[in-house]
Amino acid sequence: MGLGRTDIWQTGLIHRSMPDVLRAGTLADMPVTWLPDPGPFRFIADPFGIWHEDRLYLFAEAYDYRVKVGRIDVFILDRTLRVIAHAPVLVEPWHLSYPVILRDRDGSFLMMPESGKSGVQRLYRATDFPYSWKEVEGCAFPGPMIDASPLFHDGRWWLFHTPWHEEERPRVDTLHVAWADSLTGPWHPHPANPVRRDIHSARPGGTPVVMDDGTIILPTQDCARTYGGAITPLAITTLNTREFAAHPLPPLTAPPAWRPATDGLHTLSAAGPVTLVDAKQTSRSVIGRAGVDLHRMARKLTRRMLRY
Repeated sequence: MGLGRTDIWQTGLIHRSMPDVLRAGTLADMPVTWLPDPGPFRFIADPFGIWHEDRLYLFAEAYDYRVKVGRIDVFILDRTLRVIAHAPVLVEPWHLSYPVILRDRDGSFLMMPESGKSGVQRLYRATDFPYSWKEVEGCAFPGPMIDASPLFHDGRWWLFHTPWHEEERPRVDTLHVAWADSLTGPWHPHPANPVRRDIHSARPGGTPVVMDDGTIILPTQDCARTYGGAITPLAITTLNTREFAAHPLPPLTAPPAWRPATDGLHTLSAAGPVTLVDAKQTSRSVIGRAGVDLHRMARKLTRRMLRY
């Protein structure tokens, strides 16, 4: 029997703002608070957060290898970054991840999770924040997308993403850009698409931020060695409806102090005074994969027995 390969991600909160992290160029020696371990065969990844009434609402993908369909959970933290509540908030028949969280102009909360397996990109509005969400109808996104990362800049919305290819494996080495006057669209693909092809620095991996000098920094994933191996900050120096120019900065990797979660890093998102990250431990054991498979077989057998 060959060795199984299982990525277990864990989500943490760095006690520094994202611009401070980017200026430092390293995650070493930065205080970090980790979310609680969700248990065997599970992980929490793709964290995005927003502060509201002195609470941090952290939304993330919750994944169970025995189910293989991600959902979106919320973790509510106080000012000391202590978790005071946790609940699932969005479950669909298809896989959900990368839950970008935004405020609309009217003050309502919007969530734009990756939903490419449903065939379209979807946008949700909170009907009872943070627990209840309803899909916004009439959105005109440019097809299904991977890790779509919006930014309001220079009077319009910009959307950085990797296209979702339904009939082939999703690519991790292309970056596309679209722009719109409204988050709901219609969205206009950038004429230079794909604006970047590079397995080290194309697929988005977090919140785009505008630095003090006006440079836009887009976290991207370095997938050359492994999926989500590191975060490469991409410095975007030209962005308009006709032109795009960018260059990569030195990559950010999980420091040794994060052991055992030092095998990868694929999200860097801004949440005011803190920065949200996830890091992975890759298990290459027969027991880990066999345990998942045995559990799945037991569930199937139980369902069959209940039919009789």
